[in-house]
Amino acid sequence: MSNATDKLNLLGLNQSQLETFFESIGEKRFRAGQLMKWIHHFGIDNFDDITNFGKVLKEKLKEKAEIRGPEIVSQNISQDGTRKWIVKVDSGNLIETVYIPQNNRGTLCVSSQAGCGLDCSFCSTGKQGFHSNLTAAEIIGQVWIANKSFGTIPGKIDRAITNVVLMGMGEPLLNFDNVIVAMQMMMDDLGYGISKRKVTLSTSGVVPMIEELAKHVDVSLAISLHAPNNELRNQLVPINKKYPLEQLLEAGLKYISGLGEKRVLTIEYTLLKGVNDQPEHAEQLIALLKDVPCKINLIPFNPFPHSGYERPSNNAVRRFQDMLYNAGFNVTTRTTRGEDIDAACGQLVGQIKDRTKRSARYIAVRDLSSQEVGSTSSIEIK
Repeated sequence: MSNATDKLNLLGLNQSQLETFFESIGEKRFRAGQLMKWIHHFGIDNFDDITNFGKVLKEKLKEKAEIRGPEIVSQNISQDGTRKWIVKVDSGNLIETVYIPQNNRGTLCVSSQAGCGLDCSFCSTGKQGFHSNLTAAEIIGQVWIANKSFGTIPGKIDRAITNVVLMGMGEPLLNFDNVIVAMQMMMDDLGYGISKRKVTLSTSGVVPMIEELAKHVDVSLAISLHAPNNELRNQLVPINKKYPLEQLLEAGLKYISGLGEKRVLTIEYTLLKGVNDQPEHAEQLIALLKDVPCKINLIPFNPFPHSGYERPSNNAVRRFQDMLYNAGFNVTTRTTRGEDIDAACGQLVGQIKDRTKRSARYIAVRDLSSQEVGSTSSIEIK
């Protein structure tokens, strides 16, 4: 059951929007900055806890507004320190958020949609179908929840989150307005004060919105490439049929060149055994990206039931990486983290009330596959 009320949820408002809100209730604009610090620096959700607001203002806020994060359903901690939260949003859907600690860095992987409107063939989130966009409060609320979980001193939160990546459930550029507001709060010193270089938006290739993105923020941009040619990418990432590689890379180059700094694209490439991990694929990728300032992040496939794909061998991954490295690319292979709690890249599923027929089709195919395996097993036993 949804916890939504008819009160305005101030958790989802950036500084400019909060200033407008305070003016609308007859208060000074500077109150916005004060409230942002209480919400995002100290994690409060009760107006009575604000010590520099008078009683009259507190009562006015209680009447018209609230501070409400998504409901935490569960929190799991992996053996490697990775944390995964399952949270319920106002639509009743369950989404997932993952925190990945590594050396002095703590990266939070944030979801932007309940499900995903795209259908990348190797991603378990896509098999869940799509329900709705998350609100700005539900996106920034994931950062708020995670940040609060690391508080060790009463009234103060340790800065465990150094990086945020919009690489969780959903395609961020298909929830553009809410994602922009949430990212603004991530970078605002009155919010979470995260560097623009350490907030990364990942897209599968919604080209027109990459062009629009540059008008609002200058965050880091990651492109989920996964294939070195259009024919293969059409199969793995269907949006490529609408916005092929040439258009996608051109938009990415235009985005980073417009930032006026030495910025590079992050190229994400999920390695699938026998599909896109062969030497010829590496050669094609080298040719495709030869004039693109980028760093390449190789991601060995994380299996999920009935995906139809397998993870490449360590030797195949190393061979692919070495070919790119020897061609002069900055390339890393992502270490699988949180696999024991299904928190690895491509494994996030949540629980989505699918408005498409995609999840039903996937379940039907999965069940048919299981029946065929069972039938074959029976014959072999005989």
